[in-house]
Parts: sequence; structure tokens; C-alpha cells
Amino acid sequence: MRTELRTNSHTGDLATVAQLAEFDEVIDTRSESEFAEDHIPGAINCPVLNDAERARVGTIYKQVSPFDAKKLGAALVSRNIATQIDATFAQRPRAWRPLVYCWRGGSRSSALTHVLRQVGWQAAQLEGGYKTYRRAVIDDLEVMPQRYDWRVVCGLTGSGKSRLLRALAQQGAQVLDLEALAAHRGSVLGNLPNAPQPAQKMFESLVWSALRSFDLATPVFVEAESKKIGNLRVPQTLIAAMWESRCVRLEATIELRVAMLMNEYRHFVADAASLGTQLDCLATHYGREQIASWKALADSGQWNTLVRELLEMHYDPAYTRSTLKHYPQLAHSEQLVIAANEDSAFEAVAAQCLATLSTNGRAR
Repeated sequence: MRTELRTNSHTGDLATVAQLAEFDEVIDTRSESEFAEDHIPGAINCPVLNDAERARVGTIYKQVSPFDAKKLGAALVSRNIATQIDATFAQRPRAWRPLVYCWRGGSRSSALTHVLRQVGWQAAQLEGGYKTYRRAVIDDLEVMPQRYDWRVVCGLTGSGKSRLLRALAQQGAQVLDLEALAAHRGSVLGNLPNAPQPAQKMFESLVWSALRSFDLATPVFVEAESKKIGNLRVPQTLIAAMWESRCVRLEATIELRVAMLMNEYRHFVADAASLGTQLDCLATHYGREQIASWKALADSGQWNTLVRELLEMHYDPAYTRSTLKHYPQLAHSEQLVIAANEDSAFEAVAAQCLATLSTNGRAR
């Protein structure tokens, strides 16, 4: 049921963060750099002033006068809104209902909201703008993770935890894929090629949005993670909730793990120099002689040997120590065995996992 909107005498309806789902589209009127740092997931960026224009108006405001700055700003905003209506909104139907926001729910969003309403669209403005939205994300992430019934997928590096999550999602399970949201595989070699990580605030927005989509009555699967995924920090309340939760343990032979990792990290095969740079991060733990040995294996194309050594010497001991320390319920977890590097093997294990979940019912 639609909740009531308050009315702003200048722009029309005002909406709250809780009402986001009621709108057909969310429009962020801030500049491109503001949008890149963080925005409401799913929003489109339609700046009424871009970065260069904001800087220009700001300079005139400080060096000339507020009046001259407002004149320039009004002209720029008017032209930009006209362009957006032609290029972006012209094909929207009569019943289109967008939500518009800027930094604080001020002049940028009110200008676009006013024009859209004058056209006849039922546009509303987000009360308090991005700042109010960001406050809601911070507050919600302090309490939301504890409300869900988590199932933490544990397993040594290369056992296919992320592939299992994808298979579970395809079979209708609720899945929080933190590494997908963070654009990182969660290890020293985890950078994704040509896919930079989002900003910390954007990552938190993506986690918040995913949590809001889940049914509290149904378990949520998530991969066991450390406090950081690449350069991003996982919300502390989420990590704490995961540590207290039931686990499932994924098992695979080391030969199979090597084969699966070779598929996932094939970009390093084509760029041994990049791999060498990442391996240098481990020099303080293993010494330059060991790092040189690993680089030599890469240079000579002995990839299977290199991957196996990295697993046995670095990843497996570190993962085992961390998992046993933080997941006390791991000792009583269900064991799932991956038998082949095939999608069908992960589909079968996902079905087994969900069947067990259905049989045992929700943990209380």
C-alpha cells in the first residue's frame, strides 16, 4: 500500500527513503563525481550542474558575488534540464512517477522536480536528499544484519564458494554475494581485471540495498569473508552476524581447486608482470627468495605448480586459521563435496544444500 507523501509548496510531493520502491525511477541530480562516489542503487545520473559547472559557479560566488553566481547557475541549470528532457525523459509515459534527489534536497533537485511536474509527470523530491539517504544507510547497517538467518559458505580457496552462491541464487535461494558487490575476489590476487572496486560508501549502499530485498523468514547464503575485501571494509555488524551463524563447508580436492583457480585467474597467465606485482605484497611474510621462486614458476609457465604452492603455503593455512577462529559453528557444519569443474556439479550441490535446508527447517 502506498504511504502518504508530504507536500512541498514549491516542488510538490516530498518522499522519504522508506518510499523508494514506490517510484518508477530514481534520478540523482548531483554532479558526476558525487554520483560516482555513492548513489542510491539503481538511480540514474542527470546532473543539473556537472563538475566543471559547479566549480565555475562556485568560483564566481566567492570571487565576484552570489548574485552573479546565481544568474549563471540558473542559466546552466535551465539548459541542462532542457537537454535532459529531450535526451532522457521525452519517451517516458504520462503515468511515469520519478523520485528526484540532490545533496540535501535543495535547489538542484527542486528545479528538476518542478519542471517535471509542470510537464505533467508526478515527480517527487527526496526529503533531505542524499545526506538523509546516507544517514539511513548507516543507521540500517547497524541493525539489519542481525535480523537475518545467515548460512555462511566456508571452504578453502579455490573450492568454488562463489560458484556455489551463483548456483544457489539460480535455484531461488537468497544470496548476498559480497565479492560481486565489492568487485574483488577477496585475496591478495583478487583484483578483477578492468573492474575497479566501488568507493566504500557505494559498497555500503549496495549491501544495504541487497539486505532490504531479502525476506526475513528465509535464510540468506553468504560466503565467509574477512573484515576487508580488497580495499573495502565489510560492515562490522554484518561480519559479527556471520561469525555467529550456521555454516556449510565446501570441499574439493587440491587438484580440482588448482584447475578451478586456473580458470578464474587466467588473466594472470596473460600478464605475469601483474602477478609479480601482487606477489611482492607477500614478501614480508615469505621473504624475497620465495617470491622470486614463485615469479620464476610464472615466467616459465609452470602455473599448476605455482598455484598449488600458493595454496599449500599461503592460502590454506591462512584461511584455516581465520575460519576456525571466527566461525565456531563450522565444526558442526554440513559438508558439501564438489566433484568436478562443471556447472552441473555446482547445481547438484546447490540442490543438495537447499534440500537439507528444507528438511531441517529454519534454525531458531
